[in-house]
Amino acid sequence: MVDVIILLFVLVLIIFAVKGSIRHFKGESPCCGGSSSSEGKKEKKLEGIILGEKDVDIGGMTCSNCALRVQSALNRIDGVSATVDLKEHMAHVRFTRLISDDEIKNAITSAGYEAGDIS
Repeated sequence: MVDVIILLFVLVLIIFAVKGSIRHFKGESPCCGGSSSSEGKKEKKLEGIILGEKDVDIGGMTCSNCALRVQSALNRIDGVSATVDLKEHMAHVRFTRLISDDEIKNAITSAGYEAGDIS
């Protein structure tokens, strides 16, 4: 009887491990994990006059790949250049057109992270 309980416990652990691995390799896990991509490492050059700058608190980043993912999401916004600091859990956003806080927050949340206060 004890052997059956141990076997069921191990089987449940294996199922959770396989599910987590599948989510990880599909890129659906909270951490984008392990990619050696250089996407987002370079600062995006803006053309035109810088109209303003904002700092955004970001939650959920756990590694440099997470920071690159957030930076890339923000840099996809037209007229925006962002740099992300993993240690500070913050993004510095510069823009050449008026941009709403909601637009910035939507880019961060669509990348899978939490957008906090914007200053």
